[in-house]
Amino acid sequence: MNNNILITSAGRRVSLVKAFQNELKKVFPDAIVITTDLNPNLSSASQVSDKSVEICEITDSNYISELISICKLNNVGVIIPTIDTELQILAENKEKFENTNVIVSSKMFISICRDKRNTNNFFIENGINIPRQFNITNFEFPLFIKPNNGSLSADIHVIENNAQLNPKLLNEDKYMFMEYLSPNEYQEYTIDLYYDRNSDLKCIVPRKRIEVRGGEISKGKTIKNEIVNLVKQKLVHIEGAIGCLTLQVFLNTINNIIIGIEINPRFGGGYPLSYFAGANYPKFIIEEYFLNKNLDYFEDWKENTLMLRYDSEVIIYE
Repeated sequence: MNNNILITSAGRRVSLVKAFQNELKKVFPDAIVITTDLNPNLSSASQVSDKSVEICEITDSNYISELISICKLNNVGVIIPTIDTELQILAENKEKFENTNVIVSSKMFISICRDKRNTNNFFIENGINIPRQFNITNFEFPLFIKPNNGSLSADIHVIENNAQLNPKLLNEDKYMFMEYLSPNEYQEYTIDLYYDRNSDLKCIVPRKRIEVRGGEISKGKTIKNEIVNLVKQKLVHIEGAIGCLTLQVFLNTINNIIIGIEINPRFGGGYPLSYFAGANYPKFIIEEYFLNKNLDYFEDWKENTLMLRYDSEVIIYE
């Protein structure tokens, strides 16, 4: 039976691998969690998975055929992607994976998420506020500038005066100009959402981002607040949304206005906090795609679960 799970581009996703191992073996004791990586020997997640396989770069023309071959050889029933750059190609080719469920959203929805301009339009269409948008001839300081397709908080800029505006920021079309949301007025949240195979919302877990390192949460806490009600009201169904999504918002601490920032249609790096709070998305996936169960809406996760991350090591004696 194809009861094994494959996590692609595993990198440092040790906690995610362990969560899937834990839940999978409760149902199928002999099943395994496999990882792929460009260099498994240097991937900590590949070292803790049950089996790791080297694969070519995502941009390689053989990537999909290699992945299909790995799935067939290893009885893989579910693929879990973990990075932005593989989502579109997996969505475009998911029908080629026989007897393997690729847990990825539709091509259309991924295109909405990957281009932040499209994401803004999506928020507006669904009644969610966005930051005020500017252009190069009409803006106010402080100004926030980011690329329309960035991730991990890379290439973002807070501009306080004209002297800080360089030609690259002004002349490249990829940059978006918007109002700066000050941490003195706004608290940033990442929301772990789960959408079932019918694209219906089944769980909402807001995580307050207390501290961030390298664009990923290092200290956070689960909070049940007005964000839950807003998302449940506005985003109860998203056509094409599948599996775990992370929604970034800012909550105004004075008037409780919620500002939508971006959506990532994959497991986020901070998902382990939601898992330990009781929002068991690996279990949801196993129940849906292996056991063919229909999921009920789940809200009994633990509020005020605090995560404090630290660096650890995986030691290999060669």
